[in-house]
Amino acid sequence: MIPWEELATARAPEGDILRLFRRGTEYSIRLGDGNELMNSRLGGSEIALSTLSFDRLGARSAPRVLIGGLGMGFTLRAAQEVAPADAVLVVSEVVPELIGWARDEMSAVFGDCLSDPRVELRPGDVVQEIAGATAEWDAILLDVDNGPDGLTRDGNDALYGEAGLAAAHRALTPRGVLAIWSAHPSQPFTKRLARANFDVKVESVRAGRSKRGSRHTVWTAVRKGQ
Repeated sequence: MIPWEELATARAPEGDILRLFRRGTEYSIRLGDGNELMNSRLGGSEIALSTLSFDRLGARSAPRVLIGGLGMGFTLRAAQEVAPADAVLVVSEVVPELIGWARDEMSAVFGDCLSDPRVELRPGDVVQEIAGATAEWDAILLDVDNGPDGLTRDGNDALYGEAGLAAAHRALTPRGVLAIWSAHPSQPFTKRLARANFDVKVESVRAGRSKRGSRHTVWTAVRKGQ
């Protein structure tokens, strides 16, 4: 078996070390303790995050979409496939080294998707992008950490708590979509979304791109009100 080769490391805002590995054509990003965060062979649920979001958004002229977390680009590339030519796709990535990895060590995974004129990469915290916006985004797609329960960043509670959901509601246009990826389901979070004045759907989707394997959770929540 081909051994894993460590290609690069980066430090997350909370101090955790992220490590990038390659084995043949397979890539893996892990925490310093070995816990795998993402793998290039998977991505089915991250793809579903985009496709389900655009399904609920429907046809819009020049939709503005904010993607929280670049990762291995599955969510972004899926959005590029279904977004219209006049869309704006902004990716907020809190670990700037991941943007470098996408262009260098993981260029085989990303291909030419970052050269798409619809795409803008913004190093920084998606929490701040949302907090500073009012009716700016038609869709906000969050693939940050492990979902509402978090894993690497305590600060992600600012996305999933009552204040964070209220900020997302303000940042969205009428009938805009807030979509959230999670490794696990959470009934309390579903209820919290509903209380925050969203029309909520919860879907269980495959982690991989086949009909087998583990499942992840995607919430798509349509903003109510004017």
